[in-house]
Amino acid sequence: QVQLVESGGGLVQAGGSLRLSCAASGRAFSTYTMGWFRQAPGKEREFVAGISRYGGSTSLADSVKGRFTVSRDNAKNTVYLQMNSLKPEDTAVYYCAADFTFNGIIPRNSQEYQYWGQGTQVTVSS
Repeated sequence: QVQLVESGGGLVQAGGSLRLSCAASGRAFSTYTMGWFRQAPGKEREFVAGISRYGGSTSLADSVKGRFTVSRDNAKNTVYLQMNSLKPEDTAVYYCAADFTFNGIIPRNSQEYQYWGQGTQVTVSS
């Protein structure tokens, strides 16, 4: 079993920055690919970013490329999502997720992740 706890969300003005953290416990952190997803009211959950087990590969949604970066610190069992130049359309609940099925790719489909955090709210005001 894996427990994931997100933190770092909040209210920020457009153009501002936030850094989300996701702390993991319960299993060797380096054995799973990590993903970040978000869900806005009335919308489906969407992929934001992902990072491979040792951080050598990352994947970003087109909507956040150039503004968001994903990283991880396996010594701290933590994955991060640095969000810069935030826009009102980035407003959503952000979730981190863990995928144990190692096949060399970073999944963008939420159904391929086995464990999820409870989410943290990010609100960007215009």
